[in-house]
Amino acid sequence: MPARGALAAFRVLELGEGVAAAYCARLFADFGADVIKVESPGEGDVTRRWGPFPGDAPDPEKSGLFEFLNTNKRGLSLDVERPEGRALLERLAARADLVIEDLPAKRARELGLEWPALADANENLVQVSITPYGRTGPYAEWKGYDLNAYHLSAAGHRYCGRPGEAPLEHGTFAAEFFGAVAGATWGLAAALGRTRAGGGQHVDVSCSQVIAAVFVGGQNIGAYAQDGKWERRTGVGMPLGAPATIMPCKDGHVWMLALEPHQWDGLVHVMGDPEWARAEIFRDMFTRAQNADLIYAMLEEWTLSRSKWEIMDQCQANGVPVAAVFDVAEAAEHPHLRERGYVVEVVHPRLGRVRHLGAPFKLPASPGGPVRPAPLAGQHTDEVLHELLGAGRDECLRLRAAGVV
Repeated sequence: MPARGALAAFRVLELGEGVAAAYCARLFADFGADVIKVESPGEGDVTRRWGPFPGDAPDPEKSGLFEFLNTNKRGLSLDVERPEGRALLERLAARADLVIEDLPAKRARELGLEWPALADANENLVQVSITPYGRTGPYAEWKGYDLNAYHLSAAGHRYCGRPGEAPLEHGTFAAEFFGAVAGATWGLAAALGRTRAGGGQHVDVSCSQVIAAVFVGGQNIGAYAQDGKWERRTGVGMPLGAPATIMPCKDGHVWMLALEPHQWDGLVHVMGDPEWARAEIFRDMFTRAQNADLIYAMLEEWTLSRSKWEIMDQCQANGVPVAAVFDVAEAAEHPHLRERGYVVEVVHPRLGRVRHLGAPFKLPASPGGPVRPAPLAGQHTDEVLHELLGAGRDECLRLRAAGVV
């Protein structure tokens, strides 16, 4: 990694399966931290088997999800079930600034990877644990995955689906990605604050609580705790103001938002100042919400006659925050993301030239993002053992013959 990486001073040890720990650690790796990803010999991380794969042909070295989650990392194959493997892991943790893991509580105990044990060997270590429910509380020992965490937060009931009908399922991994970002944020804060705090800390991230805070938040859970009230899903738009909803158009949909007076005036102007929009009852966003069925029917006649690009461009030119609802292909090719360098190319030894999403955060003085592809299984095992633990060639060969690495 370039020496100019903003986080080049940090060494991170990543343990876990799936999305949360891997994406959290990638955020460090993409800005220069030395991230060592630990995988079990043989099968490796479960995302190697999830794909997607080129031509739908499964190959653990060609998983698109694994490649996305693990750029810029070094790969270490280590059997932590064996006492010798666990001892090597503990020695590595003693030389790390952060350990990032998403292990179930029982699994962490079995492996001796709980915070007190690791802190005894490295008083400056920061351990970031990202789990569905957190490491404490009645559900700490429960089995759970991304969608379990998401729906424990009440987000599914609050936002997805029409009122009076069953809530809709949410897309996978939202809770794990949000948990990963929260873990990276507070893990970095804990690492930077070690001098002031008097050493390392344990950052216990509950994905369900993160979703509850950022999706549901004080307007709902906090409001209910205070006075027994909360917002309910409407199925169409915001309940208190209009227009604020997704509208169909000639080639897809647009997100329509025009609540403030100047926004409504801009939208009316773009529509050609129709007579119905001049009615006094439509001057206020609250009264517009009370007449949403009428307004949305009128708006739909106009939006269906135009493309989403035309609507977006004309509305933005008149101060109306309208955006086209892009599909995945349109987002991937979008000129704005391309201009900001969010789509980058990395050369992978098995996949060839791969287009990646770059770092979602911009540090102009220290640019981050994918530079190296995700590691092949065990690609850097000997390198890491030699560099950090002083293992020679014969020792590495012995460990490999014994199945420890």
